[in-house]
Amino acid sequence: MSVGQFPNGFLFGAATSAYQIEGVWNEDGKGESIWDRFSHTPGKISGGDTGDIACDHYHRFREDVAIMRTLGLKAYRFSVSWPRVLPQGRGESNPKGLDFYSRLVDALLEAGIEPFLTLYHWDLPQALQDKGGWPKREIVDSFCEYTQLMARSLGDRVRHWITLNEPHVSAFVGHLDGRHAPGHQDLEEALRAAHHHLLAHGLAVSLLRDLVPGARVGIVLNLAPVHPASRDLADRSAAWLADGKLNRWFLDPLAARGYPEDMVHHFNCPMDFVAEGDMDRVAVPIDFLGVNYYTRLVVRSPEAKLPQEVVPGGERTDMGWEVYPEGLYEILGRLHFDYRFPAYFVAENGAAYPDRMEPDGTVRDEKRIAYLRDHILQVHRAIAAGVPLRGYFVWSLLNNFEWAHGYGKRFGIVYVDFPTQKRIPKKSARFYARVIAENGITLP
Repeated sequence: MSVGQFPNGFLFGAATSAYQIEGVWNEDGKGESIWDRFSHTPGKISGGDTGDIACDHYHRFREDVAIMRTLGLKAYRFSVSWPRVLPQGRGESNPKGLDFYSRLVDALLEAGIEPFLTLYHWDLPQALQDKGGWPKREIVDSFCEYTQLMARSLGDRVRHWITLNEPHVSAFVGHLDGRHAPGHQDLEEALRAAHHHLLAHGLAVSLLRDLVPGARVGIVLNLAPVHPASRDLADRSAAWLADGKLNRWFLDPLAARGYPEDMVHHFNCPMDFVAEGDMDRVAVPIDFLGVNYYTRLVVRSPEAKLPQEVVPGGERTDMGWEVYPEGLYEILGRLHFDYRFPAYFVAENGAAYPDRMEPDGTVRDEKRIAYLRDHILQVHRAIAAGVPLRGYFVWSLLNNFEWAHGYGKRFGIVYVDFPTQKRIPKKSARFYARVIAENGITLP
């Protein structure tokens, strides 16, 4: 038995997002977000759940930081609730909201944990949505004002900044599929939203560099290998289009390649929202790319009269997603050897399983341990292949509000008993703590 060591300074951490854990949705001066509105709309969330309380992290953050410290986390990726600090999206700021994040950052630093701050993890202020939201170009100026506020508030202590989390989900799942806030179903809206996400990102990178000396700035994308269901030409063509929508529509502009021409043709929508100079602003160099990986996509052509996305046989998580660790190695290799971004973080990786607390108070989540072990092995393999990978963040630290699934899907390595808010580290948390302590993983 041998242990694969990770490079010195490799950051093992955990990730969360504001709406999924903070609670306190309408107190201490916080404004309404699109997820507050969406979750309070009947029929949108499984079980009628909302994020009103979630994990009550707003009140319990010190307890949560203490858990992180016990696990030995080197880094913690969290997001700021935009309407908590700017209730109307811009204009007058909320001192209580800013103070909360200041105290959180101080607690992390006191615990020896590096803060990774995500500016946008989908909870747009409802006041800005009422003015048109992401499909309107004016949103970019609002995001820049918000970026400046956070840079001036926390730039003296936060080194790692993430502009956006998963713009694909925010734009396409929120504005085309309608499964996420704001719940729209319009392709042109989705394309406009996607462009304004990328433009806001590019301008925010430049602002952060100006305002935060030594800042390391990046963006996080949800990425996956897309495989055809067969070698048939129609299936391969369908897979390439799916790759274009999920991966290339965001990667190519960030890498100064512009929007993929095949996808522009496929969408067949006016691109008049792209102004002169926009693509240069989008392609401002970043310090790192964050990768959220959960599974691969296997696609069959609609001509086969079968569902377009196919889930192969084999093990699946509670989300119905195939367990496919090799896909993490594949996507990291593609990024490095094709796109050549300067550095990478696995910004989210984890699995939902139906956890059960035993009578002795323990949570034995063996399947999650196997999932994490196999994916961390692929991270080690990617580093050995030359990918400049700087860290890995498990999703998620806590069981939380899992968007449209409500509280029915549990991703956390720490169990949360929502009625009592009691935190119970699972067996997977102890496994992860050992990996961190050894800075290594047992090789097969």
